[in-house]
Amino acid sequence: MGKLVRDRIPEIIIADGKEPIVRTLNQDEYLKELDIKLNEEVAEYQIDKSIEEMADVLEVLYAICEARGHSIDELEAVRKEKSDARGAFKNRIYWDGNK
Repeated sequence: MGKLVRDRIPEIIIADGKEPIVRTLNQDEYLKELDIKLNEEVAEYQIDKSIEEMADVLEVLYAICEARGHSIDELEAVRKEKSDARGAFKNRIYWDGNK
């Protein structure tokens, strides 16, 4: 029933006069829950399309990157390398296959 939450959520719950039940995940649990959280945040973005939901997706991606031993700078370098080699998505090209 529980879920991975942002770091300050327990203190926000306490400030609301409630007592949160929390624990710290081990690395394997954390990676699993990050994947679940990513799916949750992407689904929320698909419904809402807001910049806040985009930011939530990005926050989870950053956490996954670091949890897997990579830096945000490394992630950005790989993104830029792929963009330089294959392009981005700015031209809105839709491929319908080959003749």
